[in-house]
Amino acid sequence: MPMLDKYKKLWPIGAVILVLVVGGAIFAATQMRTPGIPREIARGERQVPVLRVYDVEAGELRDMNFEEYVAGVLAGEMHNDWPDEALAAQAILARTFALKFIAEKDSKYEGAHISTDIEEAQAWDAGAVNERIRNAVAATRGQVAVHRNRFINAWFHAHAGGETATAREGLNWKGREPPYIQSVDSPDSDQAPADVKDWTATFSKSQVAQAVRDLGQDPGTIDRIEVVGRGPSNRVTRLRVGRAEVPGADFRIALGATELKSMRIHSIQMTGDQITFRGSGYGHGVGMSQWGAFEMANRGTPAADIVRYYFNNIRIEKLWD
Repeated sequence: MPMLDKYKKLWPIGAVILVLVVGGAIFAATQMRTPGIPREIARGERQVPVLRVYDVEAGELRDMNFEEYVAGVLAGEMHNDWPDEALAAQAILARTFALKFIAEKDSKYEGAHISTDIEEAQAWDAGAVNERIRNAVAATRGQVAVHRNRFINAWFHAHAGGETATAREGLNWKGREPPYIQSVDSPDSDQAPADVKDWTATFSKSQVAQAVRDLGQDPGTIDRIEVVGRGPSNRVTRLRVGRAEVPGADFRIALGATELKSMRIHSIQMTGDQITFRGSGYGHGVGMSQWGAFEMANRGTPAADIVRYYFNNIRIEKLWD
Protein backbone atom coordinates (compact mmCIF):
# COMPACT_ATOMS: atom_id res chain seq x y z
CA MET A 1 0.00 0.00 0.00
CA PRO A 2 1.46 3.43 -0.92
CA MET A 3 2.63 5.40 2.13
CA LEU A 4 0.46 8.44 1.37
CA ASP A 5 -2.65 6.29 1.02
CA LYS A 6 -1.90 4.35 4.18
CA TYR A 7 -1.30 7.47 6.25
CA LYS A 8 -4.77 8.99 5.66
CA LYS A 9 -6.29 9.97 9.00
CA LEU A 10 -9.60 10.60 10.64
CA TRP A 11 -8.30 14.03 11.57
CA PRO A 12 -5.85 15.95 9.35
CA ILE A 13 -2.26 16.46 10.40
CA GLY A 14 -1.07 20.03 10.75
CA ALA A 15 -2.39 23.27 12.11
CA VAL A 16 -5.52 25.35 11.49
CA ILE A 17 -5.05 29.11 11.14
CA LEU A 18 -7.91 31.01 12.76
CA VAL A 19 -8.33 34.62 11.68
CA LEU A 20 -9.90 36.74 14.38
CA VAL A 21 -11.16 40.28 13.96
CA VAL A 22 -11.23 42.18 17.24
CA GLY A 23 -12.00 45.89 17.27
CA GLY A 24 -10.97 46.24 13.67
CA ALA A 25 -7.61 44.52 14.21
CA ILE A 26 -6.79 41.17 12.61
CA PHE A 27 -5.11 38.45 14.64
CA ALA A 28 -3.97 35.02 13.47
CA ALA A 29 -4.05 32.15 15.95
CA THR A 30 -2.73 28.66 15.35
CA GLN A 31 -4.85 25.77 16.59
CA MET A 32 -2.70 22.65 16.80
CA ARG A 33 -4.07 19.38 15.49
CA THR A 34 -3.09 15.98 16.75
CA PRO A 35 -2.07 13.13 14.46
CA GLY A 36 -4.99 10.95 13.53
CA ILE A 37 -5.56 7.28 14.16
CA PRO A 38 -4.71 5.15 11.10
CA ARG A 39 -8.00 4.54 9.33
CA GLU A 40 -7.62 0.75 9.19
CA ILE A 41 -7.93 0.53 13.00
CA ALA A 42 -10.18 3.54 13.67
CA ARG A 43 -13.58 2.99 15.24
CA GLY A 44 -14.86 6.57 15.31
CA GLU A 45 -13.78 9.86 16.83
CA ARG A 46 -12.48 9.52 20.42
CA GLN A 47 -13.14 5.76 20.32
CA VAL A 48 -10.45 3.25 21.29
CA PRO A 49 -9.14 1.45 18.18
CA VAL A 50 -9.26 -2.30 17.69
CA LEU A 51 -6.17 -4.10 16.42
CA ARG A 52 -5.72 -7.35 14.57
CA VAL A 53 -2.66 -8.76 16.33
CA TYR A 54 -0.72 -11.81 15.26
CA ASP A 55 0.02 -13.70 18.48
CA VAL A 56 3.34 -15.44 17.79
CA GLU A 57 3.08 -17.82 20.74
CA ALA A 58 -0.45 -18.94 19.85
CA GLY A 59 0.23 -18.84 16.11
CA GLU A 60 -3.02 -17.04 15.34
CA LEU A 61 -4.60 -13.67 14.59
CA ARG A 62 -6.51 -12.00 17.42
CA ASP A 63 -8.76 -8.95 17.47
CA MET A 64 -7.64 -6.91 20.43
CA ASN A 65 -8.63 -3.64 22.07
CA PHE A 66 -5.69 -1.24 21.68
CA GLU A 67 -5.35 -0.76 25.43
CA GLU A 68 -5.27 -4.52 25.97
CA TYR A 69 -2.39 -4.70 23.50
CA VAL A 70 -0.55 -1.90 25.34
CA ALA A 71 -0.90 -3.76 28.65
CA GLY A 72 0.77 -6.84 27.16
CA VAL A 73 3.58 -4.72 25.71
CA LEU A 74 4.13 -2.94 29.00
CA ALA A 75 4.39 -6.27 30.83
CA GLY A 76 6.83 -7.52 28.20
CA GLU A 77 9.06 -4.47 28.18
CA MET A 78 9.22 -3.45 31.86
CA HIS A 79 9.12 -5.23 35.22
CA ASN A 80 5.54 -5.23 36.52
CA ASP A 81 6.60 -4.20 40.03
CA TRP A 82 8.32 -0.98 38.95
CA PRO A 83 7.19 2.51 40.10
CA ASP A 84 3.82 3.60 38.73
CA GLU A 85 5.10 6.64 36.83
CA ALA A 86 7.87 4.66 35.14
CA LEU A 87 5.28 2.14 33.97
CA ALA A 88 3.02 4.95 32.81
CA ALA A 89 5.85 6.57 30.83
CA GLN A 90 6.56 3.23 29.14
CA ALA A 91 2.85 2.88 28.34
CA ILE A 92 2.86 6.24 26.51
CA LEU A 93 5.83 5.11 24.43
CA ALA A 94 4.31 1.67 23.74
CA ARG A 95 1.11 3.27 22.46
CA THR A 96 3.04 5.75 20.33
CA PHE A 97 5.28 3.06 18.86
CA ALA A 98 2.32 0.92 17.83
CA LEU A 99 0.45 3.78 16.16
CA LYS A 100 3.52 4.89 14.23
CA PHE A 101 4.20 1.30 13.15
CA ILE A 102 0.66 0.79 11.89
CA ALA A 103 0.59 4.17 10.13
CA GLU A 104 3.88 3.67 8.31
CA LYS A 105 4.56 -0.06 7.97
CA ASP A 106 2.95 -3.37 7.15
CA SER A 107 3.24 -6.36 9.46
CA LYS A 108 5.09 -9.31 7.98
CA TYR A 109 2.22 -11.48 9.23
CA GLU A 110 -0.58 -11.55 6.67
CA GLY A 111 -3.78 -9.92 7.86
CA ALA A 112 -2.22 -8.37 10.97
CA HIS A 113 -1.85 -4.71 11.86
CA ILE A 114 0.98 -5.60 14.25
CA SER A 115 2.31 -8.67 16.04
CA THR A 116 3.73 -9.82 19.36
CA ASP A 117 7.02 -10.60 17.59
CA ILE A 118 9.74 -8.56 19.33
CA GLU A 119 11.83 -8.62 16.17
CA GLU A 120 9.02 -6.85 14.30
CA ALA A 121 7.56 -4.60 16.96
CA GLN A 122 7.56 -4.80 20.76
CA ALA A 123 7.83 -7.49 23.40
CA TRP A 124 4.47 -8.78 24.65
CA ASP A 125 3.64 -10.85 27.72
CA ALA A 126 -0.04 -11.14 28.63
CA GLY A 127 0.81 -13.52 31.46
CA ALA A 128 2.77 -10.83 33.32
CA VAL A 129 -0.05 -8.27 33.27
CA ASN A 130 -1.02 -7.41 36.85
CA GLU A 131 -2.98 -4.66 38.61
CA ARG A 132 -0.01 -2.29 38.52
CA ILE A 133 0.29 -2.72 34.75
CA ARG A 134 -3.45 -2.25 34.24
CA ASN A 135 -3.43 0.91 36.37
CA ALA A 136 -0.53 2.42 34.39
CA VAL A 137 -2.33 1.73 31.12
CA ALA A 138 -5.60 3.17 32.46
CA ALA A 139 -3.87 6.28 33.81
CA THR A 140 -2.45 7.07 30.36
CA ARG A 141 -5.37 5.80 28.28
CA GLY A 142 -5.13 7.16 24.73
CA GLN A 143 -1.98 9.19 25.45
CA VAL A 144 0.77 9.40 22.82
CA ALA A 145 3.92 11.45 22.23
CA VAL A 146 3.93 13.72 19.18
CA HIS A 147 6.27 16.22 17.56
CA ARG A 148 5.04 18.61 14.88
CA ASN A 149 1.81 16.65 14.77
CA ARG A 150 3.39 13.30 13.99
CA PHE A 151 4.01 10.33 16.22
CA ILE A 152 7.61 10.27 17.42
CA ASN A 153 10.03 7.38 17.08
CA ALA A 154 9.37 6.11 20.60
CA TRP A 155 12.82 4.66 21.21
CA PHE A 156 13.84 3.36 24.62
CA HIS A 157 16.57 1.20 26.11
CA ALA A 158 17.45 -0.41 29.43
CA HIS A 159 20.26 1.78 30.84
CA ALA A 160 21.97 4.83 29.35
CA GLY A 161 25.21 4.54 31.30
CA GLY A 162 24.65 8.09 32.51
CA GLU A 163 23.96 9.80 29.17
CA THR A 164 21.63 9.09 26.25
CA ALA A 165 22.70 8.94 22.60
CA THR A 166 21.65 10.63 19.40
CA ALA A 167 19.97 8.41 16.80
CA ARG A 168 22.98 8.47 14.47
CA GLU A 169 25.25 7.58 17.33
CA GLY A 170 23.21 4.83 18.95
CA LEU A 171 21.40 3.35 15.94
CA ASN A 172 23.57 4.35 12.97
CA TRP A 173 20.47 6.26 11.85
CA LYS A 174 20.75 7.09 8.16
CA GLY A 175 18.13 9.80 7.89
CA ARG A 176 17.99 13.29 9.29
CA GLU A 177 18.49 13.31 13.05
CA PRO A 178 15.01 13.58 14.59
CA PRO A 179 14.81 17.04 16.21
CA TYR A 180 13.25 15.62 19.37
CA ILE A 181 16.15 13.23 20.01
CA GLN A 182 18.83 14.71 22.22
CA SER A 183 21.74 13.53 24.30
CA VAL A 184 20.84 14.20 27.94
CA ASP A 185 22.25 13.25 31.31
CA SER A 186 20.32 10.20 32.50
CA PRO A 187 19.81 9.61 36.24
CA ASP A 188 20.04 5.84 35.86
CA SER A 189 19.18 4.17 39.15
CA ASP A 190 21.83 2.69 41.41
CA GLN A 191 19.42 -0.22 41.83
CA ALA A 192 20.21 -1.44 38.31
CA PRO A 193 22.12 -4.75 38.21
CA ALA A 194 25.87 -4.37 38.53
CA ASP A 195 26.50 -6.00 35.15
CA VAL A 196 24.28 -3.40 33.49
CA LYS A 197 25.88 -0.37 35.10
CA ASP A 198 29.41 -1.59 34.34
CA TRP A 199 30.23 -4.68 32.33
CA THR A 200 33.03 -6.66 30.72
CA ALA A 201 32.60 -8.75 27.57
CA THR A 202 35.28 -11.00 26.07
CA PHE A 203 35.22 -12.49 22.56
CA SER A 204 37.62 -14.55 20.50
CA LYS A 205 39.23 -13.00 17.44
CA SER A 206 37.30 -15.43 15.28
CA GLN A 207 34.00 -14.20 16.73
CA VAL A 208 34.96 -10.59 16.09
CA ALA A 209 36.15 -11.41 12.57
CA GLN A 210 32.85 -13.15 11.80
CA ALA A 211 30.90 -10.12 13.03
CA VAL A 212 32.89 -7.89 10.68
CA ARG A 213 32.30 -10.28 7.77
CA ASP A 214 28.58 -10.28 8.58
CA LEU A 215 28.74 -6.53 7.94
CA GLY A 216 30.15 -7.17 4.48
CA GLN A 217 33.81 -6.45 5.16
CA ASP A 218 36.98 -8.51 5.45
CA PRO A 219 39.10 -7.66 8.49
CA GLY A 220 42.01 -9.83 7.37
CA THR A 221 44.31 -10.68 10.26
CA ILE A 222 43.07 -8.92 13.38
CA ASP A 223 46.28 -7.40 14.64
CA ARG A 224 44.57 -4.32 16.04
CA ILE A 225 41.17 -3.01 17.10
CA GLU A 226 40.78 0.65 17.84
CA VAL A 227 38.17 3.37 18.17
CA VAL A 228 38.20 5.84 15.28
CA GLY A 229 35.00 7.75 16.05
CA ARG A 230 32.84 8.72 19.01
CA GLY A 231 29.54 10.58 19.24
CA PRO A 232 28.19 13.33 21.53
CA SER A 233 27.65 10.92 24.44
CA ASN A 234 31.09 9.37 23.93
CA ARG A 235 29.65 6.20 22.43
CA VAL A 236 31.81 4.48 19.83
CA THR A 237 30.48 5.26 16.36
CA ARG A 238 33.28 3.69 14.28
CA LEU A 239 35.81 0.93 14.93
CA ARG A 240 38.85 -0.18 12.98
CA VAL A 241 39.14 -3.96 13.17
CA GLY A 242 42.20 -5.25 11.35
CA ARG A 243 41.98 -3.64 7.91
CA ALA A 244 38.22 -3.03 8.10
CA GLU A 245 36.30 -0.05 9.48
CA VAL A 246 32.75 -0.62 10.73
CA PRO A 247 29.92 1.41 12.32
CA GLY A 248 29.82 0.91 16.07
CA ALA A 249 26.05 0.35 16.36
CA ASP A 250 26.05 -2.25 13.57
CA PHE A 251 29.10 -4.00 15.02
CA ARG A 252 27.34 -4.38 18.36
CA ILE A 253 24.33 -6.08 16.75
CA ALA A 254 26.52 -8.34 14.61
CA LEU A 255 28.65 -9.42 17.57
CA GLY A 256 25.71 -9.89 19.93
CA ALA A 257 23.78 -7.07 21.60
CA THR A 258 23.18 -9.03 24.81
CA GLU A 259 26.92 -9.60 25.26
CA LEU A 260 28.31 -6.31 23.93
CA LYS A 261 25.71 -4.45 25.92
CA SER A 262 26.43 -0.90 24.80
CA MET A 263 28.78 1.14 22.62
CA ARG A 264 29.54 3.32 25.64
CA ILE A 265 32.89 1.54 25.71
CA HIS A 266 35.64 2.70 28.05
CA SER A 267 38.45 0.35 27.01
CA ILE A 268 39.34 -2.41 24.53
CA GLN A 269 42.14 -4.84 25.30
CA MET A 270 43.55 -7.52 23.00
CA THR A 271 45.39 -10.38 24.71
CA GLY A 272 46.41 -13.33 22.58
CA ASP A 273 43.29 -14.63 20.86
CA GLN A 274 40.94 -12.71 23.18
CA ILE A 275 39.47 -9.21 22.82
CA THR A 276 37.93 -7.69 25.95
CA PHE A 277 35.56 -4.70 25.97
CA ARG A 278 34.70 -2.76 29.12
CA GLY A 279 31.82 -0.34 29.19
CA SER A 280 28.63 0.87 30.86
CA GLY A 281 24.92 0.85 30.13
CA TYR A 282 22.70 -1.56 28.24
CA GLY A 283 21.05 -0.93 24.88
CA HIS A 284 21.41 1.52 22.02
CA GLY A 285 21.06 4.49 24.35
CA VAL A 286 18.53 6.43 22.24
CA GLY A 287 15.38 7.93 23.77
CA MET A 288 14.14 6.95 27.23
CA SER A 289 16.35 5.02 29.61
CA GLN A 290 14.17 2.60 31.56
CA TRP A 291 16.45 2.71 34.59
CA GLY A 292 16.46 6.49 34.28
CA ALA A 293 12.65 6.46 34.26
CA PHE A 294 12.76 4.18 37.32
CA GLU A 295 14.85 6.72 39.22
CA MET A 296 12.83 9.75 38.09
CA ALA A 297 9.60 8.02 39.11
CA ASN A 298 11.04 7.28 42.55
CA ARG A 299 11.83 10.99 42.83
CA GLY A 300 8.19 11.84 42.16
CA THR A 301 8.43 12.87 38.50
CA PRO A 302 5.13 12.40 36.59
CA ALA A 303 5.12 10.07 33.60
CA ALA A 304 4.54 12.82 31.02
CA ASP A 305 7.50 14.78 32.40
CA ILE A 306 9.71 11.69 32.23
CA VAL A 307 8.88 11.28 28.55
CA ARG A 308 9.38 14.99 27.87
CA TYR A 309 12.76 14.90 29.58
CA TYR A 310 14.10 12.27 27.20
CA PHE A 311 12.39 13.63 24.07
CA ASN A 312 12.89 17.31 23.27
CA ASN A 313 10.01 19.68 22.49
CA ILE A 314 7.26 17.06 22.23
CA ARG A 315 3.62 17.08 23.31
CA ILE A 316 1.62 14.39 25.06
CA GLU A 317 -1.79 14.13 23.37
CA LYS A 318 -4.85 12.07 24.24
CA LEU A 319 -6.37 10.49 21.13
CA TRP A 320 -9.28 8.60 22.65
CA ASP A 321 -11.33 8.54 25.83
